[in-house]
Amino acid sequence: MVNVGGSLMSAQFDRMDFAQKVLDQQNRKPNSKELKRQKELLDSGTVSALDLSAPPKAVNEFNQATALLRSQRSQEAVAHLQKAITIYPKFVSAHDYLGMAYLDADDPARARKEFETAVDLDAKFAHALVNLGRLLLSQSDFVAAQANLETAASLRPVDPSILTVLAYAQYGNHLYPEAIQTVERVHALEHPGMGNAHYVAALAAVALNDYPTAQNQFALMLQEEPANPLAPTARHNLDVLHNSGQKVELASLAPQPPLDLANSERLKTQLAGVANETADDLCTHCAGTELVADATPSSAPLPIVDRADSAPDQWTIRKVVDEVAVFFSVTSGGHTVSDLDLKDIRVRDDNKPPERVVQFTPQSKLPLRIGLLIDTSGSVQPRFSFEKQAAAKFLQQMLSNSSDLGFVAGFADEVTVSQDFTGDRAALANGVNRLTNGGGTALFDAVSLACWKLAAYPERERVAKVLVVLSDGEENAGHSSLRQTVRDIEATGVTVYTISTKESHGDLTDADKVLKTLAERSGGETFFPGDMPTLTKSFERLRDEIRSRYLIAYKPADFAPNGKYRPITILAAKDGKQLHVHARKGYHARAETH
Repeated sequence: MVNVGGSLMSAQFDRMDFAQKVLDQQNRKPNSKELKRQKELLDSGTVSALDLSAPPKAVNEFNQATALLRSQRSQEAVAHLQKAITIYPKFVSAHDYLGMAYLDADDPARARKEFETAVDLDAKFAHALVNLGRLLLSQSDFVAAQANLETAASLRPVDPSILTVLAYAQYGNHLYPEAIQTVERVHALEHPGMGNAHYVAALAAVALNDYPTAQNQFALMLQEEPANPLAPTARHNLDVLHNSGQKVELASLAPQPPLDLANSERLKTQLAGVANETADDLCTHCAGTELVADATPSSAPLPIVDRADSAPDQWTIRKVVDEVAVFFSVTSGGHTVSDLDLKDIRVRDDNKPPERVVQFTPQSKLPLRIGLLIDTSGSVQPRFSFEKQAAAKFLQQMLSNSSDLGFVAGFADEVTVSQDFTGDRAALANGVNRLTNGGGTALFDAVSLACWKLAAYPERERVAKVLVVLSDGEENAGHSSLRQTVRDIEATGVTVYTISTKESHGDLTDADKVLKTLAERSGGETFFPGDMPTLTKSFERLRDEIRSRYLIAYKPADFAPNGKYRPITILAAKDGKQLHVHARKGYHARAETH
């Protein structure tokens, strides 16, 4: 399943601001206007009536926690929220936020307990109901999720985000007419960024053999969000519906930038958040298997459909198979090695040899899916024109086979897809040329979206998924954290290569370290050209490295679907000489759903 929304934490930022103001009002007597606004918030479930009785000391701890949550410092926020609850046990928002903090710290059991406590204290507190519903969705408990989301929707009947998640729960419970009706409610409201609701409604219509409704819903999604990561899948589904009269089956289902952006406190915090992770903290969502679904509680997870090999006109949800696919490159003395055989490779998965190697092949024999993500923020303006020229040339050279596809996107405060997936090299070059310059740098948001876009493209066979990021690494906008983005990279199986646009050499800045983290955690590399002529050479080196990678797919020995982290070690040697391997370091086994 594809995570195409923001994090649960970031989805609450606006609420943090407003709820905090309401709680702050307790230190003074509210006037009639404020009392009216408080009533509106209570009626809508944005804050709880019990929160208005929280003593100032508890409110102060709560406010400190919200500031820490904004900075992605969840572990520190936990302590303040616990203090707030100790002072005032009926502090509903504190329980809710503590659940969010636990969730960000990969502790769903504690998160669920806090969300349930908040709901038990105040059954009209909509946000806790939504958070609990999303968490239950991530655990495939569709019945309980739907119950909580229906209550939240009754409290906030014109909230399109709640209705969208409710539609997915209804779909998961096979209540297809109800899911379609809920999406119709979404469509009647202002619903920017909710194109996924139409995708869910389309799948529900397919399950009912109502193909005209399915076509309409897919078309609405494409009309509203043509660059949505699931848009290529929607287009493929439309083609099937248009061209086939057969039954279509489903198996199942920004702050102001600091003066030194390259060494800002924000970047230091982000890097610390990744560096402090243990192996089992790295990514509870990350699928080590090629076709394992990923479901996060941040938004309605969506199924990916594939064309079944045995029936060209039938579509099925991807099957779960416990196979690991790893792309890797090998170098010797800084030069790529492209003539290795399987006998030259040794793999250890969780410190054990694989039970069986399924496939070993040069990447050049596989279709390529490549995304080019270009920083268009104001900080890269001086070299922007030259960088675009070099990037366009690189992308044209990469698509050497008729089965290769690429897309182009730029990012500043937001992501703009200037050319969607195509094999037309001229169209891709034009997509690069259409990018314009200016704004902040939402690097983490952009990388996450691009990875999910690559993962969501419907495939009939194994492909190589590569993302090339051209940026200075000076992240200063957006809601995602570096830790969350690394999770998305690992969950989607995308290899990320980063090219720094900074002009100077010298010591690594925090921005440089961010670029290295994004690349190295995926098995990719970072390039620091330093000047314009060297930038062209970096693209040439990157082109050669991507083309010379290998794929090894295998069935791991003693595999257990327990969500545990399994390290990967790949060793390569030829003619008695040890070689250097670039590959991802491990993955999390899928977790069995009970």
